Amino acid sequence: MGRFLKLSPPEAPIEEDPLAGVANLFDASIVFIVGLMISLFSVYNMGDLIDPETELTMVKTTADGGQEVIVKEGRTITAYKLTGERGTGDGERLGTAYRLANGQIIYVPDTAGAGEGDAGPDDGQEGAQP
Repeated sequence: MGRFLKLSPPEAPIEEDPLAGVANLFDASIVFIVGLMISLFSVYNMGDLIDPETELTMVKTTADGGQEVIVKEGRTITAYKLTGERGTGDGERLGTAYRLANGQIIYVPDTAGAGEGDAGPDDGQEGAQP
């Protein structure tokens, strides 16, 4: 009878906390969200949004077709909603914006002094192609 090994019966089973797995899922989701934010910032080159020394201007189009201009100057961010109304008044021409066939908008600044006196919509530049 010495050939068989007698093992003692196991004591109480080891108790595991059922919520321990939920905490691990929460940690994993936080890591995933931070990674997603970092990748989105790098893909869309939006690091300028978090840099306090940069100045940035963006145009955002909403689903209903409304547009909003977002201006960031240092740590101050201001949003302006476009109304579609034509503005009037005295001003200085700063440049020309063109919409390409693919929908991209390109702004071409005027050279210094070349646009002085051209402040109205009747300057012959409306609808011009680059």
